[in-house]
Amino acid sequence: MLSNYLEMHDFNVILAKEGKTALKMINEKAEQISLAILDIMVPYIDGKELCLYIRKHPVLHDIPVIFLTAKDREKDEIQGLELGADDYIPKPAGLNLVLAHVQSLLRRRKPAQSTWLHFGDVYMDRQAKEVYVKKQKLELTATEFQLLQIFFENPTRVYSRVEILEQISDEDKYVFDRTVDVHIKNLRLKLKDSGDLIKTYRGMGYGLNRDLVRTL
Repeated sequence: MLSNYLEMHDFNVILAKEGKTALKMINEKAEQISLAILDIMVPYIDGKELCLYIRKHPVLHDIPVIFLTAKDREKDEIQGLELGADDYIPKPAGLNLVLAHVQSLLRRRKPAQSTWLHFGDVYMDRQAKEVYVKKQKLELTATEFQLLQIFFENPTRVYSRVEILEQISDEDKYVFDRTVDVHIKNLRLKLKDSGDLIKTYRGMGYGLNRDLVRTL
């Protein structure tokens, strides 16, 4: 009922009826989520665990989180806020009340900067210049980050070594173009299981693996 009501007020809602499905949606649709409404008492993975997971997620860590739950004792509310929730609404709650809380939290949130790019388990924050694989932050050099950003921003394009050298840092522009091979090798190693996301196109250069990108 709440999902339908929010959609009537022009919100796009992703609905999960239990915790495992919610966790799967968080991982697959992170860039589409601006706010989370969690019930504490749901099967498999409860709302508290989901809240903690969101607060550690590289993309979603700062989104507003509302607990909407039948547990209305003061200590439950305090615990919910300590876990990182921004708001706590006890059930039963009127649809208009929940809508007002949602609108209020979204108004207070800073406008999205669209700095994140994401393929598979690899998340890139272009503004902070950080890369995460399965929530684990990678220690990349400036050149390695530039390489990955070039590929992520143009996922279907193949770049020659010369084209890559033209776009990375000035100090590397005058280095023999085979230096690119070393940077690519190091980047793949740091990406570990996600290293096959970067493909060598024989006689052409490097780019994202198009076959993998189509499935992500």
